[in-house]
Amino acid sequence: MSMFSDMLADAASLIFPRRCPVCGGAMARGGMVCTLCELTAPLTGLWSEAGNGMAQRFWGMLPVEHASAFLWYVEGSPWRAAVHRFKYGGVWRTAYSLGRWYGALMKESGLYDGVDVAVPVPLHYRRLLGRGYNQAEYVAEGIARELGIRVDRTGVRRHRYNRSQTTRSKHERWDNVEGIFSVRRPEALAGRHLLLVDDVFTTGATVMSLGSAIIEAVPDVRLSVAVLAATRRSAGQEP
Repeated sequence: MSMFSDMLADAASLIFPRRCPVCGGAMARGGMVCTLCELTAPLTGLWSEAGNGMAQRFWGMLPVEHASAFLWYVEGSPWRAAVHRFKYGGVWRTAYSLGRWYGALMKESGLYDGVDVAVPVPLHYRRLLGRGYNQAEYVAEGIARELGIRVDRTGVRRHRYNRSQTTRSKHERWDNVEGIFSVRRPEALAGRHLLLVDDVFTTGATVMSLGSAIIEAVPDVRLSVAVLAATRRSAGQEP
């Protein structure tokens, strides 16, 4: 960027200051969130803990090597509201920015050095048309940029439309996502270490269904999981 462009950006920020996607406060140019929200973000630290409670949730059901979440999904938290806005309110840039922040921390930990491909949880085309974007793809793109890996958006599809998981009980969530994914291009995934990426992890049912479909079609893959936000209970931090 030229000096003139920098001057224009600085002038524009004075007239139209950027707003923090979490608290709505003014923020400096180039930041993802404001300084206060960055300092108080409910980061999990799970990306640097091998065999953490979240990874253990998959043991005996899906061969996941590493699993982590970036943020704790806490009731009443402005961060929870921010995640909701990028999921349903069209604020996709936030998903990408937080994905980059998350990816930088994952790279620093070294646990995810062997990952080859990020696979975002796909949306059914009906939901994609209604929403206009897949928030998991933007999270995956941010992570992939920092890890230096590619994103596969076409290898797996959601072939059956299922209703939202938001208001469902634990058992209903599992029934609601059973058999909804299928692998379209197994050759693109074969022999790879895949990072399954989603936005919110509560019961793990959606990621489990996706991973199971992949393993059934491409047995020689390795799997890890990265989600933007998780409840403490879902990550094995509470009984």
